[in-house]
Amino acid sequence: MRRRSLLGDIKKLSQPVFTTFELSTSSGKSSSVVIQGLNNLVEDGLVTKVYRGIWAQVGNDQLSPYAAIPYLLTRHRAYVSFISALYLYNIVEQIPQVITLASTSHTKLIRTKLGVFSFHQLTPKFFKGFDWYKAGLSGRQGSGKFLIAEPEKALVDSFYLSACRKKQFGYFPELSFPKSFSFKKVKQWALRIPDPKIRAHVFKKIAVVTLKRKA
Repeated sequence: MRRRSLLGDIKKLSQPVFTTFELSTSSGKSSSVVIQGLNNLVEDGLVTKVYRGIWAQVGNDQLSPYAAIPYLLTRHRAYVSFISALYLYNIVEQIPQVITLASTSHTKLIRTKLGVFSFHQLTPKFFKGFDWYKAGLSGRQGSGKFLIAEPEKALVDSFYLSACRKKQFGYFPELSFPKSFSFKKVKQWALRIPDPKIRAHVFKKIAVVTLKRKA
């Protein structure tokens, strides 16, 4: 397969990250032919293999680790939350080394060429409070079409996990809340936690943060 022909097919997709299936379907070429062509483009430094069946166009202005998120779990949705979401909202300063996400699937760690993604399981009844990321949402890098928790839900998600032997999610060196941040909404989300023990734990964490904020 001619490299220019396949590159043209990739550009027609108009997305920085894509799958073998998407490119095969769009181009009308078989998966085996597409994979062979993509491997040739990898050798040329024009494409990188992100993960199994997932590829990215090198040099694409919209390429970021976040662009790979919709492709990593094939049977479950996931949204950016916890530390990563709080960072994107400028609530925490420290840059997360791992992108943290909430999902209803089993907790897992996925290492890719674009970054490391840590998926944490939430009960389906609490898998809410997220929307599509909007460009310009913050000054932090986060380009790509992906789901993200609203800031109040991201904080509650963090405290939720800290009750489930995930102590690293319960303590933050410093939190800086914007004026738009609503602690009333935080408490409303906490009330929706199904497990009473986890709910009580989360409210204790909220009380500590509220006191520090007033101090």
